[in-house]
Amino acid sequence: MTEEFDILLTAAPDPPRPWVSCADPYATASLLRDTVTRHPAACVTLVQVLRMGAALPPPDRLVLESLAYSTLLAGGDFRAWLASSRPRTPRPTAEPVRVHRDGERLRLTLDRPWVRNAFDAATRDALCEALEVAVADTTITEVHLYGNGPAFCSGGDLSEFGTTRDPAEAHRIRVHRSPAALLQRCAPRVTAHLHGACVGAGIELAAFAGSVTAAPDTLIRLPEIEMGLIPGAGGTAGLPPRIGRERTTYLALSGAPTNAAEALRWGLIDTLDPSPGIRTSGSARELH
Repeated sequence: MTEEFDILLTAAPDPPRPWVSCADPYATASLLRDTVTRHPAACVTLVQVLRMGAALPPPDRLVLESLAYSTLLAGGDFRAWLASSRPRTPRPTAEPVRVHRDGERLRLTLDRPWVRNAFDAATRDALCEALEVAVADTTITEVHLYGNGPAFCSGGDLSEFGTTRDPAEAHRIRVHRSPAALLQRCAPRVTAHLHGACVGAGIELAAFAGSVTAAPDTLIRLPEIEMGLIPGAGGTAGLPPRIGRERTTYLALSGAPTNAAEALRWGLIDTLDPSPGIRTSGSARELH
């Protein structure tokens, strides 16, 4: 009977999937109700995408997500959020993803530490180029994805939000330049190494990896609903296979942070690494 519900709350500690444990289920339900009241279009769209996606092949789930996300970009809720946000100046870099190959091992490092590896178009394109190599070259047996600096990835670069005014064009770009789609194709060979903030795209892309390891300070969050959007970097396709549709719905509707220990219990990450190495803030050099 649980499949009839989109979120299931309980006060029991460490409940089995699909339940979500919270100190006061009634108070949590009230907060979720308030979110739905503030952002009805985004919340309904999220639930519809997650319900429909369960019956689709994995690549088609990404197309469905993109169609829904692009539609919401033209919605009044997102436009209101955009109008209320302070202007941000883009801070591009010439090499947003550092690529290093050592024999059969490919290391990809997000390298915009000054913005906590915020995911901009240049980062997306560079990551796609590197992953296209991994997909095409089957002699690469290991792909390791890191983030340089204090965080693995703080999510989409807010300085670029809303810059594509045409929803149809936004959908075309998202489908044809999709790191998530490429990660799907080489997932068994990919290990994502998380630390610090893993927000939005930071966890949505990592969830596709065949193995996800995280430092104890890892903090995961899906903030898109408060912007009038849904996860748009593959979250509705990558998270449900790991944690289920119901827990994915909860993370997105609540926007609440999830720590590494809880993510491990849920299966969103596979292992905890107490000594993940030091990501320096000045370059892509990793010290282990």
